[in-house]
Amino acid sequence: MLIIETLPLLRQHIRRLRQEGKRVALVPTMGNLHDGHMKLVDEAKARADVVIVSIFVNPMQFDRPDDLVRYPRTLQEDCEKLNKRKVDYVFAPAVEEIYPQGLEGQTYVDVPGLSTMLEGASRPATSAASRLSSASCST
Repeated sequence: MLIIETLPLLRQHIRRLRQEGKRVALVPTMGNLHDGHMKLVDEAKARADVVIVSIFVNPMQFDRPDDLVRYPRTLQEDCEKLNKRKVDYVFAPAVEEIYPQGLEGQTYVDVPGLSTMLEGASRPATSAASRLSSASCST
């Protein structure tokens, strides 16, 4: 399992894999992996040739600073779980890698009727995080 921390390197690997005709699956997470995440990983492995799991605690998904501070960071344990599942890549970038211009002035995606459901009803920022998936897919 390869751990990647930069977008250029991630894009390079994805580009090569696609050129080889591989089907690539991304399982985006904020870490602190549990059985639900592992089921997503298993499903990705069943549907794709290569599985990438992102582990990124996205500060843009937290309305309250204290929630961000308290969110568990368990990268080593998460990587051990993913290695046992034979995940191919873990993308674990720093905040500065995803938001090199800082957190101010970011673009949000709001889907009427969907963004205010479930957790989005009490935490609007939860549904406003499209940066990671768009960053990893633009190769």
